Amino acid sequence: MRKIIHIVFFFMLCNFVQSQTTLLDSVTLATYQEYTDLNAALENPSNVVKLTLRKKKYREFPKEIFQFKNLQYLDLSKNIIKELPDSLILLQNLQVLIVSNTKLEHLPKNIGQLKNLRHINVNQNNLTTVPYSFGDLENLEIADLWSNNLDYFPETLAKLKKLKVMDLRNIIISQKEQDKIQNWLPQTKLYFNAPCNCQ
Repeated sequence: MRKIIHIVFFFMLCNFVQSQTTLLDSVTLATYQEYTDLNAALENPSNVVKLTLRKKKYREFPKEIFQFKNLQYLDLSKNIIKELPDSLILLQNLQVLIVSNTKLEHLPKNIGQLKNLRHINVNQNNLTTVPYSFGDLENLEIADLWSNNLDYFPETLAKLKKLKVMDLRNIIISQKEQDKIQNWLPQTKLYFNAPCNCQ
């Protein structure tokens, strides 16, 4: 019986190791083979690491994307995608997420579970809040939130120890709020416009 248990454990371990994807460094990922057509990508889902679906006239998040278990780079810019599903966290290998200029109104409340995310670009959207779990993005290095309607920033931002750059330009933010964000993120290069004379 013990031998059977060991054999079963061995095969489970092998399957687990095979399911783990090697994360590419930023230079390799930037020059990696890019899929720009969803149907072409679906022909070999396991090969899709980098997917760029800009200006495809999508009106919602394409559910087919969840078939790409090795996806590390996703660009859905210039579609009309007002909401990202909470199930986005199933893309656990995702390192780069670009959803700019899509009329996005909300980020998933559980976005902090994307533990490998290093770069997020959601500029030129209609976001009003940064989710509380945003501070759990422990490997995040770049956050481009430029030109949104943000009026709430959670104190969990202080946990973003690897964050190098955060762009908050073209957002109305008071001096008090800018100072608070700066205190939370002393190691981060923050970009603001001149503060508003507002509460």
